[in-house]
Amino acid sequence: MEPLTEKQIRSSFVNCSKGEAKRLRLPLDFAELPWPDLDFVGWTDPGAPLRAHLVVPRETGPVGITLRVPATRRTSAVKSSLCAICLTGHASSGVSLLVAPLAGAGGRDGNTVGVYLCSDLACSLYLRGKRQPHLRTGQYEESLSLEERIARAMGHLDAFIAKITAGT
Repeated sequence: MEPLTEKQIRSSFVNCSKGEAKRLRLPLDFAELPWPDLDFVGWTDPGAPLRAHLVVPRETGPVGITLRVPATRRTSAVKSSLCAICLTGHASSGVSLLVAPLAGAGGRDGNTVGVYLCSDLACSLYLRGKRQPHLRTGQYEESLSLEERIARAMGHLDAFIAKITAGT
């Protein structure tokens, strides 16, 4: 992924107001992000820990979405979970249901769509083996190449974004 500027990120959001985009805080390590290893940028807002943000590069420019993070972690009998984007297996606390308001009138009416994502939003790093999940049963083996896994993950993310922007 090509590095993005703060201005590019703030102007990319499709499901929040310009004022909200202006007030959100960038990742604390923004200057040190490993851009070559990222397919999208995802972070939890340091000033609002129940908010997360994703910015996905597109040919027409980056698309940003804001998400709500659950106030409490899931406490279920499930020992492991899969991220719906990158299909990385995690201990159950490593995957969270993140909820995004729809873009446009649907979002203003309170309509949302959710997705189970890596809690740390580091899908790109898991795909590349730069970060390892805390899973007792070990990582799942796949026969797909890295490029194929990235394409699959971006397809899942594109489908999620399409649900958010469908009404605009």
